[in-house]
Amino acid sequence: MSLRLGDTAPNFTAKTSLGEINFYDYLGDSWGILFSHPADYTPVCTTELGRTAALKSEFDKRNVKVLALSVDPVDKHLGWIGDINETQHVSVEFPIIADDDRKVSELYDFIHPNASATATVRSLVIIAPDKTVKLIITYPASTGRNFVEVLRVIDSLQLTANYSVATPANWKQGENVIVVPSISTADAIKKFPKGVEEIKPYLRYTPQPDLN
Repeated sequence: MSLRLGDTAPNFTAKTSLGEINFYDYLGDSWGILFSHPADYTPVCTTELGRTAALKSEFDKRNVKVLALSVDPVDKHLGWIGDINETQHVSVEFPIIADDDRKVSELYDFIHPNASATATVRSLVIIAPDKTVKLIITYPASTGRNFVEVLRVIDSLQLTANYSVATPANWKQGENVIVVPSISTADAIKKFPKGVEEIKPYLRYTPQPDLN
């Protein structure tokens, strides 16, 4: 299965480091991140899971629930979590899926045969509360993810889901945003009382609308 933006994220039941879960039940009305790791006890993954644990308050603030995946079994996950907590000085409290039958990896297209026939690539999927896929990022096994970028994208997705704006290149929380082309400048001026700066008829900026 090839998962694309806008698709409904497949539901599943799986064994995890925190017991068996149903994915939809776990997410509830929250945003979700599902991300895969090539294997347990690997150095890059250890730093990634540590970074994810360290950012727990940031994910909580954004109403995001995190779920990791590796094709190794639960007992290996539990031992690995001990190493992560020790070496990264964190406490891993989110579940790690034991996908030893590769069922979830196949549902989410996490195995790319030209990279590896058995191990998952380093993919990350962001899922909205309505269970639609909003972002897919895939890295090679040798490159760790940028979690500053993951948080930035979540901020953009949550903002643009509620307002008629888009975020420009390198946008960060608090910076000006772009008025979407479907709104005329006249309507934009009424809609965005903080002001609209027209650079070109198709390029209009306004202050981030959800900030005081």
